[in-house]
Amino acid sequence: MSVTNDIVAAYRRPGKVMARHIQSGAGEDRALIFIMASCVVVFISNLPVISRTSYLEQVDMGPLLGASGLAWLFVAPLIFYILAFVLGVLLRILQCKASWFHIRLALFWTMMATTPLILLNGLVGGMIGPGPQQNIVGACWFAAFLWILFGSIKTACKAD
Repeated sequence: MSVTNDIVAAYRRPGKVMARHIQSGAGEDRALIFIMASCVVVFISNLPVISRTSYLEQVDMGPLLGASGLAWLFVAPLIFYILAFVLGVLLRILQCKASWFHIRLALFWTMMATTPLILLNGLVGGMIGPGPQQNIVGACWFAAFLWILFGSIKTACKAD
């Protein structure tokens, strides 16, 4: 299946999509692509917010773009690898026998699957600004993130 079809399917049955990724023999290259593509999308989703901030505060947009690009394209993937390690340690404590790779794949896939809501959050932040609307979209993203992550982790724990 294509990534876009998998994203839509992940909101209904996240475990089934994760099982398909595991059975396809996905390697570290696919996990890396998921997290890098997710970070690129998050960077893109920040553009309306950066533009709004630049306009309202009368500051140059260049340094804001540079800082956001550095953070999301170089630092964030490393932080996600650290988060995957911490998640793996917690799952080991909870007696989950999932491989380290499957834990990374589950976390990185979850981030990729929730990118449509991240884009929506960026649009709301750029067009409306901070407020209850952005909080609602952020809460929806967080709920979807947890739903897909728990479903993916549950499948990963069963797979190994």
